[in-house]
Amino acid sequence: MTADPAVRIADLRSQIAHHNERYHTLDDPEISDADYDDLARELRALEAEHPDLITPDSPTQQVGGAIVTAFDAVEHDVPMMSLDNAMDADELTAWAERVVKGLDGTTPTFVCELKFDGLAMSLRYEGGEYVQAATRGDGRTGENVTANVATIDDVPDRIGAEVDPVPSLLEVRGEVYMSASAFERLNERAEAAGDPPFVNPRNSAAGSLRQKDPAKTAARELSFFSYQVGQVRFDDASTAPDLATHQSELEYIARLGFPVNEHVRAFDSITEVAAHCAYWQEHRHDLDYEIDGVVIKVDDLAHRDALGVTSRAPRWAIAYKFPPEERTTTLLDIQVSVGRTGRATPFAVLEPVFVGGSTVGMATLHNREQVQVKDVRPGDVVVVRKAGDVIPEVVGPVLDMRAADSEPWQFPDDCPACGNPLVQPEGEADTRCFAPDCPAQRNQKLAYFASRGAMDIEGLGEQMVEKLADAGLVKDAADLYSLTAEQLVELERVGETSARNLVDEIQRSTSRPLPKFLTALGIRHLGPAASGAMTAAFHTLDEIMSKSVEDLAAVDGVGGVIASTVHEWFEQDSNQAFIEKFRAAGVNFGDPDAAARAAEARAAVPQTLDGRTVVVTGTLSGFNREETADAITSRGGKSPGSVSKKTFALVAGESAGASKLTKAESLDVPVIDEAEFLTLLETGELPDRFEPAPDPGS
Repeated sequence: MTADPAVRIADLRSQIAHHNERYHTLDDPEISDADYDDLARELRALEAEHPDLITPDSPTQQVGGAIVTAFDAVEHDVPMMSLDNAMDADELTAWAERVVKGLDGTTPTFVCELKFDGLAMSLRYEGGEYVQAATRGDGRTGENVTANVATIDDVPDRIGAEVDPVPSLLEVRGEVYMSASAFERLNERAEAAGDPPFVNPRNSAAGSLRQKDPAKTAARELSFFSYQVGQVRFDDASTAPDLATHQSELEYIARLGFPVNEHVRAFDSITEVAAHCAYWQEHRHDLDYEIDGVVIKVDDLAHRDALGVTSRAPRWAIAYKFPPEERTTTLLDIQVSVGRTGRATPFAVLEPVFVGGSTVGMATLHNREQVQVKDVRPGDVVVVRKAGDVIPEVVGPVLDMRAADSEPWQFPDDCPACGNPLVQPEGEADTRCFAPDCPAQRNQKLAYFASRGAMDIEGLGEQMVEKLADAGLVKDAADLYSLTAEQLVELERVGETSARNLVDEIQRSTSRPLPKFLTALGIRHLGPAASGAMTAAFHTLDEIMSKSVEDLAAVDGVGGVIASTVHEWFEQDSNQAFIEKFRAAGVNFGDPDAAARAAEARAAVPQTLDGRTVVVTGTLSGFNREETADAITSRGGKSPGSVSKKTFALVAGESAGASKLTKAESLDVPVIDEAEFLTLLETGELPDRFEPAPDPGS
């Protein structure tokens, strides 16, 4: 940073003005929200240190960006202000302390709302009729998008058909957004048309609203949540409802027909508010729409008047921002890793950046074609995205910041691990190394075999695998079972205790259930679900190996592709020898008597769900996940993880997934609660409010 604060402040103001125009006016941001916030926070801090340098045109004194648009301008009667941000619990607590101090020691009720990642919107109604929709713009002047917003199903044409009195003037503020499922459908249509994919739901929603043809906006499947009353006026004030709190305002506009988000909550302490924010930070991806934080507001309107506003934001509200999930950083290099199936995956080596709650130094680039489509190159400034625990990925380059002499990156011709040719089979997106002796594939197979979802051998991570392979102690996973503690202590930095513990862990893994062992074999396409389905059908590894492709494919959850791959794998002589090494080591090959016991168990339980598919979402108080599936399958039913046309019923527990509920509604699938689920298990019947379903055998 330059030593002259005036120079740095001028530079920051110029950058922020540029990015405001890219975001608010052009809907084409160059940097992530988190990077923008960093610039704004630095500017505010410098201006706080040097108040004599603050000017009225500083971005800290303004809202949003300038309006440069083909749409007519709209002056807001009441300015649409921005919100100050709290980036962690300490900043949230500090804000609450300022609020309490501003209210002479009174702790108010706080109302929490999800912070939607969309486009702020003002809707105006006169005499109950929809007359205008305007974007926030710079807070004082927005864009007239009345015709386009009228195409959104959530926005009522008239209000108050069943509410008396209807306000003579009502301005409702909220957020226009695109749901995750609608965004997915939008990109599916773009792909089918050969068009480039859309980047994210927020930009897609904003761009959809700025279509000159409202019919194009209507096709984009936009949605709306209302969260604020901007203005309200009644011809006869004596008949007006008592709207003294934010909660009463939300209840009122909900009765008028506006959509209000179901997750609005009120709390009496900032400690409860912080816990609520932490919950949604963890569960943000349970929703079918994107959120980037929680908005906290003082409930009592009289308290709000007492607290007042600054030049750009109310003192009675704040936005708690989640850790950034998109940041910009420098792409230092593109390298290629080779996995257990020979798949060659390009990945980005990044200048480390904090995103999505952790520091990221590498990110996936998926495959050869994705690198070409995104056209990212070493030296680029790139946008990096990380969603919770999902592997970080590079979204794309910031083209305006690319060096003039930059050249496209070329996918290597040869495997970086063994030097053999890399091949992209016809019809496949992946490039592979097919060399049977490739050391990278061997090591990845060993690490996968020992992973938690497979044989769960604690202490056998990638570093230990490399030590074992480099020492020549193992060539395949079956060799693990002949290792001794004496061999292990000869390895670098492996003590006697660690060696003994690892040998014990390997021996303990021999009793792992057959589905876990099947998964651990690393057969292409064969994952945990199909492994479990085959084990449930045939009970032993020998039975599975003896079955034809048709027999395997007939198992629900397996299908032709998996069946063919599994059958071909077991047919190979080298793999049969591999399996016999496991048999000699005493690895669990299944229970030969399980079939007879399963038949007896089925006979003892009424088959009330025979042939029916029941999906469960959320948490049930009387069952864990495995018990729920067993309750369904033991009664002859099926318990898949997704809703389809074949679904007989969706059981919705606590924190039910929004995407499953939406899918069920679109397919007219009955949605029942836990009590009704118990009745369904016992009788096979749905509640009387649902029409009788057709017999599955008909």
